[in-house]
Amino acid sequence: MNTKTLPKPTELETRVLRQISHILPTEEPPLPKKYIPVCEPSITTKEASYVKQALLSGWISSGGTFVEQFERAFAKKVANTRYAVAVNSGTSAIHLALSALGIGPSDEVIIPTFTMIATANAVRYTGATPILVDADPETWNIDVKQIESKITKQTKAIIPVHIYGSAADMNPILKIAKKYNLWVIEDAAEAQGAEYQGKRVGGIGDLGAFSLYANKIATTGEGGMITTNEKKLAERLKLLRDHAFSTKRHFWHNFLGYGYRITNLQAALGLAQTERFTALLQARIRNAKLYIKHLRGTPGLSFPVIKPEVRHVYWMFSLLVDKKKFGVSKNQLRRFLAKAGIETRSFFIPMHLQPIYYKSYKRQHFPVAEHLCQMGFYLPSASTLTQKQIAYIARVIKEAHRKGTKS
Repeated sequence: MNTKTLPKPTELETRVLRQISHILPTEEPPLPKKYIPVCEPSITTKEASYVKQALLSGWISSGGTFVEQFERAFAKKVANTRYAVAVNSGTSAIHLALSALGIGPSDEVIIPTFTMIATANAVRYTGATPILVDADPETWNIDVKQIESKITKQTKAIIPVHIYGSAADMNPILKIAKKYNLWVIEDAAEAQGAEYQGKRVGGIGDLGAFSLYANKIATTGEGGMITTNEKKLAERLKLLRDHAFSTKRHFWHNFLGYGYRITNLQAALGLAQTERFTALLQARIRNAKLYIKHLRGTPGLSFPVIKPEVRHVYWMFSLLVDKKKFGVSKNQLRRFLAKAGIETRSFFIPMHLQPIYYKSYKRQHFPVAEHLCQMGFYLPSASTLTQKQIAYIARVIKEAHRKGTKS
C-alpha cells in the first residue's frame, strides 16, 4: 500500500484568522468578460521582430547573442550600472545575489515586512532568517529609523525594497551598512528607472535585483536581472546562474550553482523592451499625473508622499482609502470598480501575517504595514492605458464616493 502523502498547506488557526481578518483583503471581486486589466505588457513589432530573429537563429535556450546584448542595454539604460546579469525570475535574482555574497544558515537579513513574499522567501532559500522592519507611514518604504535596532552579530545584509516604484531612503541605509559592515541588496523589482538623489536604483547598493515579469515596466514575460558596479560580483553571479560550471573542465563544479539562466528568446523580447524603455517609463509617470489630477481632493483618498530626492516611476498607481471620509471601505470600492469592469489589486499582505511565517513573528507587531494592507490597493497602471480609460476609472471612483456618503 502506498503511504506517501504530500505536505499539507500551512493554515492559520480560525482564532488567529478572526483576529486579523479586518486587516486582510477579501476574496477577489468577480469581473465581467470585458474589463480594464490592472496591467498588461506593451508589445510592438520591434519585440516580434527580435524574437523571430532569435527563433530563426536556432539559439532558443541560454546561448545566442541576445542575452549579452540585453544585459548591456539594461545595465546602461535602466540601472546605469557597469554590469547586469540576466536570470529567470526576480525571485532568482534576489536568491542569487544573496548566494553570491555567501549568505546562508545562521545569518540574518533585514527586510521590510511590507513587501511581496519573494523577498522573504529568497532569504529563506539560503537558510538565513529574515528580520522584519515596519514601513514608513509616508513613503511606505522600509522605516530607516528602525533598522539599526534590528542588527545583531548574525546580520549580514539589508534588503531595502523600492515599493511600488518609489526609491527607499538609501543614504542612511548605506551609512548603517558601512557602520556594521553589511551588504546592501536593493530589491528593485517594482522600480525600474526610479531614482534617489539622481542615482538610478539598482546601482546604489552592492547589488540590485529586478523583476521582468509581464506586469513590470520592461518585461521578458518571466525573468529577472541583477545589477552591480563590481566586476568580481558580476563574474560570480554569471558563474552561479549556470550551475557553476568550471571554465576549465566541463561538468566540474567548485561551487553550489543554480539553473537560473534566461533564454535567448526572452532576452530578445527584453532587449526590444529596453530600447523602448524611456517611452514605457514616461507612460507610467503620465498615468500617475492624470490619476492625481482627477482624484486630488477626493475625501478619504491618499497617495504616498514623494520626497524631493526621489523620482517615483509609479509601477502601479497606489492609494489608501479611509472609509470614514470616503464613504465605503477599500474592499467595497474594489467590488464597485470590478462591477464597472475595472480590475484592481489589494496591497501586499505583510510577511508577519503570512501563514508560512506567522509562527516565527506572531509576537511582533508592525502597525504601519498592517494599516497599509487594510487600506491600500492599486489601480490599472499599464503603459498602454489611455487617457480615456483613466478618466473613466476616476469617474467610477468618484461615483462610489458619492453613493457611499449618501447611504
